[in-house]
Formats: sequence, structure tokens, C-alpha cells
Amino acid sequence: MRSIRRAPGERYRDPIYDGATDPVVVRDGDGWRMLYTQRRATHPDPGPGVAWVHGSRIGVARSADAVTWEYAGTLEPSPTGLELQPGPPPDHVEETHWAPDVIHDGERWRMYLTEIDGVPDRWEGHPRSIVEYQSEDLDVWTRIGPIPLSSDRVIDACVVRGPDGLWRLWFKDEAAGSTTGLAVSHDLGEWELAGVAIAGRPHEGPFVFPLGGRWWMLVDEWRGMAVYRSDDTVSWRRQGGPDAVILGETASPGSGMQVGRHGSVARVSKPGVWGGAPEGTGGDGNESATLWYFTHPWWDGSDIADAGRSDERLSAVHAAPLRVIDGQLVCER
Repeated sequence: MRSIRRAPGERYRDPIYDGATDPVVVRDGDGWRMLYTQRRATHPDPGPGVAWVHGSRIGVARSADAVTWEYAGTLEPSPTGLELQPGPPPDHVEETHWAPDVIHDGERWRMYLTEIDGVPDRWEGHPRSIVEYQSEDLDVWTRIGPIPLSSDRVIDACVVRGPDGLWRLWFKDEAAGSTTGLAVSHDLGEWELAGVAIAGRPHEGPFVFPLGGRWWMLVDEWRGMAVYRSDDTVSWRRQGGPDAVILGETASPGSGMQVGRHGSVARVSKPGVWGGAPEGTGGDGNESATLWYFTHPWWDGSDIADAGRSDERLSAVHAAPLRVIDGQLVCER
């Protein structure tokens, strides 16, 4: 039974370790599926330092309406890749899985997963890679292998097919000042590096989606999400000034309302079609979608790596509608 109180507006809490982060939501038949990083926020003995952020599995939740979610288990290692297993993960694991991105290419599901060997107790000094998996049903995943990118410190993949027909993979490159790198592919088989997509202030968690006739990218600046817009998924311009973010309002400690972190916009399974829950248009006729993101509701604003109490480490998944109004992406918490 959970001992930590609910936060205002939360949509989902991981029932095992109360550490749901980095959510991605996709249409699964007549329902919805959420895959997320299952941080070990309330694990009784996760290890020293930031080991509680590592040693994570990919948690899975299901919903009929994208409002009420039920925990389905974790993606556990199998001889050929990963397989959904009900219940909690093992108490002790030998690897770290972070930040899944899930797409449907018209024939099958593909997942781009951040993998780290072992369970590090500090942030720096540990190689990270982005690994592709494929699945027919979102339950059983075949490991294809790591994607060669710009360094061995890459995390947080986002894969989208642009209007020119090319597939693009955006990722955080920690070796390049925690900026967003880019790779391009014709067939999702071979990838070619294409430089830096978003430079400047350090950030993570890039996510790209179309809405209202334009393409948008969200990046997590750890104080809210910066918004970039594009007509072609190649050239990007920041919305607002250099400090402008959405979901950046930080309430007083103890309020349960903190900044939005590492989000994604819901994807439906039909190739090339996006939406939220609910889908369609807003009341003023503007196209709308749903942003899924996480926050640390009881965090006091200090370095989260130093969070010593389970209530500070706890993370909850929230949802917020997005609309494009007068050419601007607007988020309504």
C-alpha cells in the first residue's frame, strides 16, 4: 500500500516503486498502452548515490480510455530481447533501461530504448546507448541492436518520419553538452549522422510531433519544456525568448505541483497519424493533442540526485492538452 499522498492532477503512479518517468503513450487496439521508466524511488535498498534512478525496468500500464490506468508489469530480459511479465521486477537487476520511444512503421512496432550496463551510483562515467527492438504486439520484443550515434553517451531517442519521407532520430548527446543530436535514415535500417539539431542551453528528452499544420519539438530543460517549431523537421526556431518554457510554473514546496519533465504526445497506431485522448479539436476549432509528462510532486527544488526521502524521489505521470493558437503551441495544465 502506498504511504505517499496523491498529488493534484496526477494520472498515473507506478504501484511498485512510485517512480514512473519518461512516459510514452500509444494506441493499442481499442485501448491505450503506456510505457515508462520505472525508477526505484521507494525501493528499500536501491544502493548508494543515484542508484535509485538506475537499475530501472520499463514499466507498462494499460487503459481503455487513457484516463484510468492499470499496471501490467515490466519488460523483462528474454533470450531474444524483452518480454512483458506481470508483477514487480526482480529485486536486483544487472542493467538499466530508460526512456522508451515507441513507433509503428506500418508493419510492426519499433522501440528505441536507452540501455546502460549495470546499476551506476553516479551520473557520469558510464556509457549509454540507444538500442532498437521490434514487436508485433507490444508484449514480446526482439532485440535488433544498438544504433551507432555521435558518442557513447546518448539517451532519450525520438523517431519520426518527416514530410520528405525520411526518418529522423533525435537524441540527447551528453558528450556534446547535453544538446540534441540528429541521425537520418531512408529505411530505419541504416542511420547517417546529421549534426546537432538543437544547441544552446543543456536539455534532454526531445520529442517531435505534428499539430496545427506545423511540426513541434519539446525538450526538457529541467525547469519546464522549451518549444521549437518547424515546417520540415529540419530547421527549428524556438517559440518565445531564450528562457520561454511551458509547464514551467514551480509552485511552493509541498503543493504537489512542480515543473513538467520529459514528455511525449500520444501516438495512435495508424502510421503517420497522431492524436491524444481525447483526439480531435478544441472548443474554438483548433486541433488538439495530449501531452504526457512526469513531475516530482513533492520535490523541494534541490538537486534531485540528492533526494534522500522517498516522497522527494516520487514521480507521477500527468497529462495536459496542447493546442495551436495563432501559430503558437499552447499548453493548458
